[in-house]
Amino acid sequence: MTCHGGFSLDESIRRGWYNPESILKDASLKANMVFMDVGCGDGFFSILAAKIVGPGGMIYALDIDASAIERLKRQAADLGLTNIRATVGSAEETVFCSRCADVVFFSMVLHDFSNPKRVLLNSKRMLKQTGALVNLDWKKERMHFGPPMHIRFDENKVAELLKQAGFTVAGIKEAGPHHYVVTAKP
Repeated sequence: MTCHGGFSLDESIRRGWYNPESILKDASLKANMVFMDVGCGDGFFSILAAKIVGPGGMIYALDIDASAIERLKRQAADLGLTNIRATVGSAEETVFCSRCADVVFFSMVLHDFSNPKRVLLNSKRMLKQTGALVNLDWKKERMHFGPPMHIRFDENKVAELLKQAGFTVAGIKEAGPHHYVVTAKP
């Protein structure tokens, strides 16, 4: 479980907000692909993606929180998933590979990075030309949960950051009552 805005964010809460499988399907994630989960927390999407890409695919999961990465590694081991490479590190400083990723994914974390533009530039370096960046994020609306309103990015702010990093915004859509998804191409 990851802490967001002072409360525990478990699977049942997430599934009440949005359909994670639908988000990954919309990202065109398939068997044998490479998926980057940047700011993965304890790997909710990493685990789901690992099942989709199968043993021929690879998940690179990155988070600055060492305890979250340990929880992800334990869960992956318990489920027999051997296609997850979980790493403790800063998204501003980490590039796993050059042009190897089919999908670079952010789940409710873009506002947490000290330098979001640098994180997006790193993402662009990792993405294949045919790949996609997917940002699931909080709507910039008042709620009794989630991050404080003043740090949230609305869809326009995310689109502008993506454009500054050299991406082309491919789509913006709702993802349940509290979230949206922005998809971009390198």
